[in-house]
Amino acid sequence: MVGALAAAACGTAQPPKAATGTATATAADQMQPGAVAMTLESAHPYQPVPPPGGGTDDYHCTLVDPGLKADSMIVASHFFPESPEVHHAILFLIPPDLAQQAKAADGDGQGWTCFGESVLPKQGLAGLGRTPWLSAWAPGHGLDVVPAGTGIQFPAGSLVVMQVHYNLLVGHAPVKSKLVLQTVPATTKLAPLKLTLLPAPPDVPCPAGVSGPLCDRQASLADLGQRFGPELPRFVDAIETVCGRDANNPPAGDSTSCTWPVPFSGRILRLTAHMHLLGKDMSIVLDPGTPQQHVLLDVTNFNFDYQRSYDVSPGVAVTPADRIQVNCTYNPALHQMLPALRRLPPRFVTWGDGSSDEMCLAIIDWVSQ
Repeated sequence: MVGALAAAACGTAQPPKAATGTATATAADQMQPGAVAMTLESAHPYQPVPPPGGGTDDYHCTLVDPGLKADSMIVASHFFPESPEVHHAILFLIPPDLAQQAKAADGDGQGWTCFGESVLPKQGLAGLGRTPWLSAWAPGHGLDVVPAGTGIQFPAGSLVVMQVHYNLLVGHAPVKSKLVLQTVPATTKLAPLKLTLLPAPPDVPCPAGVSGPLCDRQASLADLGQRFGPELPRFVDAIETVCGRDANNPPAGDSTSCTWPVPFSGRILRLTAHMHLLGKDMSIVLDPGTPQQHVLLDVTNFNFDYQRSYDVSPGVAVTPADRIQVNCTYNPALHQMLPALRRLPPRFVTWGDGSSDEMCLAIIDWVSQ
């Protein structure tokens, strides 16, 4: 679910207990002042299928054209999964200069398989910055209103790709998801909201007393590549290396951590924690190990089925001198307990796109100073 090996950081915000959750579960969508709504959905239902290499997950991309005639700003979004097997969805902006490439991938309008971190075929990790996230959905989300005074840039002529992850352990019925965006003219005085993703690489061994072929890390990585393609194991190696670990023999355990430098100045306005089904708790810490250390977010009882974002007001000041640490803890015993996982063979759990894999991802929304 991570879009790029990008870095960000926070300054001196309120502690996480004072942060307020976003409006992610409303009975009915409320229109933001001055906004108009547009509904985007696929022309055809899509029935998820397992990949040729085996596995129980399907990633499918659907291209939709909002017919945007003028530059706009997104102030709210609401993704409707319409089916319980939707594990998550990411909504990507396709700028006008990449529209033809996206249309070629779309072919006859049926969409395309899009495992891995790149939304467009043959784009590669290096090109991910050209197709930024517009919005994202995970269980527990509903109407998502961006922080006050901000908006997400939405240029005229842009297209949207709905990348939907289907968990076939839950079901495989035909699905026709939709996305509702609320937009205002780009002339509205709003600060452009930007997004940065900070991953940490999970390396969770099988619990004591549990064994099997995939409890070997290299065998598990080979299986990951078989299910999602060779790009994903390379991505695992990349985040291990960036986080200062030996990619061939990283430290294994029920927790993980990575500290990132801050490449910009600005204010952090929103924090989101993301893990998968084994996730137990996650924290985001500013300037760890220094007198200025400050816990920005501390999710002590992570619930995959109730993921939410946390607005931080008035924002967290950031300078390039700061560092931000992402920490995650897992409960590997859940692999043998949860109905969605226990039918699968035990495995050494690494970063991966599948529901039986794991993530440790801090999603950070910010504005420039």
